[in-house]
Order: sequence, then C-alpha cells, then structure tokens
Amino acid sequence: MKTEQPRCGYVALVGRPNVGKSTLMNHLLKQKLAITSRKPQTTRRTMLGVDTDADCQAIYVDTPGIHEPGDREINKFMVKEAISVLQDVDLLVLLVEHNRWTAEDQLVADRISAAGVPCIAVMNKVDQLKDKTLLLPAIQKLQKLDLFKEIIPISALRGDGLDSLRAEIFKRLPEAPHVFPPDQITDQSERRLVAEIVREKIMRRLGDEIPHRCAVVVEGFHQGDKGVDIDADIYVERSGQKRIVIGKGGEKLRQIGEEARHDIETLLDQKVMLRLWVKVKSGWTNDPMTLKRMGYD
Repeated sequence: MKTEQPRCGYVALVGRPNVGKSTLMNHLLKQKLAITSRKPQTTRRTMLGVDTDADCQAIYVDTPGIHEPGDREINKFMVKEAISVLQDVDLLVLLVEHNRWTAEDQLVADRISAAGVPCIAVMNKVDQLKDKTLLLPAIQKLQKLDLFKEIIPISALRGDGLDSLRAEIFKRLPEAPHVFPPDQITDQSERRLVAEIVREKIMRRLGDEIPHRCAVVVEGFHQGDKGVDIDADIYVERSGQKRIVIGKGGEKLRQIGEEARHDIETLLDQKVMLRLWVKVKSGWTNDPMTLKRMGYD
C-alpha cells in the first residue's frame, strides 16, 4: 500500500476468550505465528506480529481473552496482560462473533470505552451464518454502542474480508517511521515460539483432559552442526495429569513431540532434536513466583 508518508502503529486485537484473535493475526500475516486451539484462553501472553506493506507497517498485538479472572493467579495475569495494552496502542480491533453478544463481550466493550482509543469492530465467523439477512441487524446492534469507527464482517479462518480489514487498518495508522525492518514478522525469541508450539500440541491433543494446567519451559536450546537440540519441560499440577500427558507406553508424549518437532523445523528451517520431559509442580497456576519463572510476569 503506497502512501506519501510512511505509516506505522500498534494495533491491538482484543476480545473475549476463543473469539479468533490469534487466528486472525496469523491470516493477516499469512504465516502461522500465534498458537491456536478450540479451547478458551489458549493465548496467555501478548505477542507482536509485524505486517509491512510498502510504506505501511501495522504492528499487531495479539492479546489473551479478557474475562472475569476469578481467584487464580494465571487468569489474573492473562487479563492484566490484555488490559495493559489498551491505552498504549494506536488502534483497537475488537473481535466478536456474528450472532453472539455475551457478558464478556460487554466487559471488553466497557474496557475499550474507558481506554479512549479508536476502535474497529470485526464480526468474525460470518461463514457460519446460514441466514445472511441476520447480518445487518447484528451490525446495527453494534452501531448502537457508538464505539466503533467501522464494523467489518469477516471469516478469519477462511480469509473472507481480510483485504478490506487490512486496508482499513493501514488507513488509520499514524504517520510515523517504521519500528521494524520489512522482513521481520515478530519480536518473539525462538525459545518462546518453540515453547508455544509444544503447548499448542498439548492443547490440541489433550484439551479435554489438560485444558489449562500445563506450561512449557524451554531449558536447553543448542545450535549444532546438524541442527538444533532442544530440551523442554512440560509442567502439570498433579501426577494424574502427568500420566495423561505421557500416555500408555509414552504414546501421547511421542505424538506431541513429533507434531511439535515438525512445526519447529518449519519455523527454524533446519533439523531439530526435541526432547520433552513431564514434571509435576503442584499449584503452579496459582503461585506468583512459579508463574514468574515460567515467563508469566
């Protein structure tokens, strides 16, 4: 997108859990960067994705879902992580589902209103709407909130409407020099990306049994002549959860490792030796010191 002056700005993707923020960022970037699963609260930390097109650079901030955190420390961390970016960006993109407006959606809308940052509403998953005549009333309902500069229907998974959304975002970026070089797509370290890939495979394989009680820490990352050797610890809270992750005869852990290794090799573009270890850390999701050690600080 050619402009007279370079444009650059931070664009936060916000919404309640499991509404499609990470999927949207991946499709906007045309590259798998953020992990995804069907389970709510898959995203735990903010992640930057850099989209550069000629003179425009949008720095997307994928955020955890905003929800009522309850008493558990990991949930408090996720909500604080998401809310902390609201006033520090140039544009907000609120994701909602086309046919749902929940109490958590209203909670996010209230946060947006308090932040005072320009916002676009994106109605996601419109491909699932069988009766398209219902789309206009849903848009009108959002318009009544008087919060949004634009309301754009999309399907992040199918890629429908993304060109229009991307053009609208670029148009609203402030005139400013680019922050990142044109070939950089994230600020995340390879270690963190590897840990997230492993956690994604656990969420997808064992989401019903181990939805939010696992964490992954990369303890070793060594570049060798034939590739990269990686050692990663998988933390769970109970011995029973450890048995589930390992599986009968170690089968589940092997499957997780094989799937993760394939994606890591694609990410690093080289051979990978991945070793996974499952450890029990009782109550880690509610222990601030342990959370900090695991990178949730």
